[in-house]
Amino acid sequence: MLKAVILIGGPQKGTRFRPLSFEVPKPLFPVAGVPMIQHHIEACAQVPGMQEILLIGFYQPDEALTQFLEAAQQEFNLPIRYLQEFAPLGTGGGLYHFRDQILAGAPEAFFVLNADVCSDFPLCAMLDAHRRQRHPFLLLGTTANRTQSLNYGCIVENPQTHEVLHYVEKPSTFISDIINCGIYLFSPEALKPLRDVFQRNQQDRQLCLALGEESPGSWPGAGTIRLEQDVFSALAGQGQIYVHLTDGIWSQIKSAGSALYASRLYLSRYQITHPERLAKHTPGGPRIRGNVYIHPTAKVAPSAVLGPNVSIGKGVTLGEGVRLRESIVLHGATLQEHTCVLHSIVGWGSTVGRWARVEGTPNDPNPNDPRARMDSESLFKDGKLLPAITILGCRVRIPAEVLILNSIVLPHKELSRSFTNQIIL
Repeated sequence: MLKAVILIGGPQKGTRFRPLSFEVPKPLFPVAGVPMIQHHIEACAQVPGMQEILLIGFYQPDEALTQFLEAAQQEFNLPIRYLQEFAPLGTGGGLYHFRDQILAGAPEAFFVLNADVCSDFPLCAMLDAHRRQRHPFLLLGTTANRTQSLNYGCIVENPQTHEVLHYVEKPSTFISDIINCGIYLFSPEALKPLRDVFQRNQQDRQLCLALGEESPGSWPGAGTIRLEQDVFSALAGQGQIYVHLTDGIWSQIKSAGSALYASRLYLSRYQITHPERLAKHTPGGPRIRGNVYIHPTAKVAPSAVLGPNVSIGKGVTLGEGVRLRESIVLHGATLQEHTCVLHSIVGWGSTVGRWARVEGTPNDPNPNDPRARMDSESLFKDGKLLPAITILGCRVRIPAEVLILNSIVLPHKELSRSFTNQIIL
């Protein structure tokens, strides 16, 4: 018997995802036509012996999340439940807080997946590796170049046994080109070190309060546990943590630009996993170039040209002569005749007028470096907005014959002219 836990975070996380996260919890943002965490759930559901999937976070269980869970349970025929934290508890605190729910039924092991990663999720390969050599912690790892590795948790392994000898979260100097993917397989015994961290946090807090060094409101709480710093770094080299390396697709989804890149990766993978989701060129239909997802309810004019790497959501309307490339168009948006949208995300219910052009600048990994990853750098440098993809928030109206270039438009704005390299408030 197996279980899976998906860590979905909460509303104060994902600030780099704004303004898109204003309208929907980040884990439900559509990537390649389906909510981000549906890719995780699909992968978990395909593992033999999977009995239950738990989502842990501190979002309020609103209508969107409730409807998604109900639909997912029906589609995958698995119990899928949301467990809401009473406060932000870090990447490990929720696991310890809900340990009884996770261990109910005595699972052999349980997967732990961060919601904000894109991957082909080699869960069965991880399970095989775990069963060959059982240890409390198995981490999925991949490689990054020397510079970008500093932005991730870095793993030093024994190349013969794959034991994690040293682990540093976002080091200041180069440690290793093996990085943590945020996808794990834990034995039930893995919760014991989390208990030790919890008890140590309690003791430290009581000691600080007794010495008058901390006020109760300034302490993060004994329940806050960081898997990476509090557990992995502490236990590395003690024969408890091992790494399984993958050369499959993997990327973080921290910003809107990385969501667009993740959509490209998933659309490409649909060739193998879900060919039925990819649009095909048909007589009398729009011209399809490369991998394109079109929701069945979308209305697309036959003279539109779509692709590569385009995702079109529910109820979208695309007029005659529309050109779409490397973009996501969300639920209910309208692109009028001869609109051109490149490297952009068009928000829910937005309208782009005739002959308008909405264009961003891609921030893809270096194609000449096979170990390059998406950069999650700041949007600003020296007080100026850096070139990036263009984002139209919810219910934005773009007039005819204007250019919106490398800009972010906040929700419910009605523009009257062109903008370049600006945040439009």
